[in-house]
Amino acid sequence: MKYRTLGRTGIKVSPYCLGAMMFGAVGNRDHDDSVRIIHKALDAGINFVDTADAYSRGESEEIVGQALKGRRDEVVLATKAHLPMGDDPNQQGNSRRWLTRALEDSLRRLGTDHVDLFQVHRPAPDTDVEETLSTLTDLMRAGKVRAIGSSTFPASDIVEAQWVAERRGLQRFRTEQPPYSILNRGIEREVLPVCERYGMGALVWSPLAQGLLTGRFRKGHETDSHRASRGYRHLTDERRLDTVEQLIALARDAGMPLTHLAMAFAIAHPGVTSAIIGPRTMTHLDDLLAGAETTLSDEILDRIDAIVPPGTDVGALDMAYDPPAVQRAGLRRRVPDERSAA
Repeated sequence: MKYRTLGRTGIKVSPYCLGAMMFGAVGNRDHDDSVRIIHKALDAGINFVDTADAYSRGESEEIVGQALKGRRDEVVLATKAHLPMGDDPNQQGNSRRWLTRALEDSLRRLGTDHVDLFQVHRPAPDTDVEETLSTLTDLMRAGKVRAIGSSTFPASDIVEAQWVAERRGLQRFRTEQPPYSILNRGIEREVLPVCERYGMGALVWSPLAQGLLTGRFRKGHETDSHRASRGYRHLTDERRLDTVEQLIALARDAGMPLTHLAMAFAIAHPGVTSAIIGPRTMTHLDDLLAGAETTLSDEILDRIDAIVPPGTDVGALDMAYDPPAVQRAGLRRRVPDERSAA
C-alpha cells in the first residue's frame, strides 16, 4: 500500500479509507464478523478508518472501538458529529454545546482518549462557523482531537471557514469529505480545487455511487423491483442506469471489474487523498482489495470523460447535501409585493 499525506497535516494515510457506516444495525449486524472485516483491512495495509456517531446510533463506533483494541496506534481514526442522535433538538448540529458532548460520547464508544480527525458531518447554516471552529480549536488544545475537517461542504463554505480561522486565530479545517464518483463529478469544478488551494486533504465518500458502480444494478434486469422497493431514487434514475451500462462495457474492454474501474478513478484525481470504501461483507472487502493497485491509463480516463464529462453529475445521490437556498422555496421566490414592483 502506497501511503499519501493527508493534506498538509503530515499524517500518512492509505488511498483506501475503511468506512464503517455498514457495521451495525443498518448493515452487518454481526459484531464479530464486522471486527474480522476491519482486521483484514488493517492487515492489508489500510491504516485509515472513518466512522460517525450517527452510524447505527453509535453502534458502528462501538464495533470500531472493539476492533482497534491493541491496535489503536496503528490507525488514523476519524469520526464525525452533526446528525441527530436523539429527539432533543440540541442533540445535533455544530454548536459548542453539542459538539463537545458528541465527541465525549464518541471517545467513550471508541474506547480511546483521542481521535486523529474529528469532522462536522454537514454544514449548519443556523450556527456561526466561528462558534464551530472555536469549539474544535478548544478540543484540539485539550488533546482530544489531532486534526479537524468538514464533510459535504460547498466550496463557498469551505473558503469562509478558512477565512474565519485565519482572522480569528483558530484551527482550520484540514480535510473535506465530499461525495465523488464517476457518476458524481461536480466537486471537480470548485470543491477539489479549493481543497488543493488551502492544502486540505480530501477523503471522498460513495466512490461506488451508493452501489450503482458495483454492476449489481442493471437497467431492465429483475433488480429493478428491488430498487423500487428500497425507495432509493438514485437506483431508479434512468440517466444513471444508462450511464452505468456504458461504464460496464468500458470496464469489460479494459479487462477489469467495474468496481476496480470506479475505485481507481476516484483516487486518480490529484486532489483526492483517500476514497472511502464501505464493505458490508468480507466478500465486498476482498473484491475491493483485489483492485487496490489498479491504475487507469490516459486512454481509459479519456473514455470516462467522454461518458461523464468532467465537473458534471449524472443525477444525484440520495444522501447529497442541499443548502437551504435549494431546499426552501421561500429563499428562491420574491414575496408578491416585490414581484409586482419588479
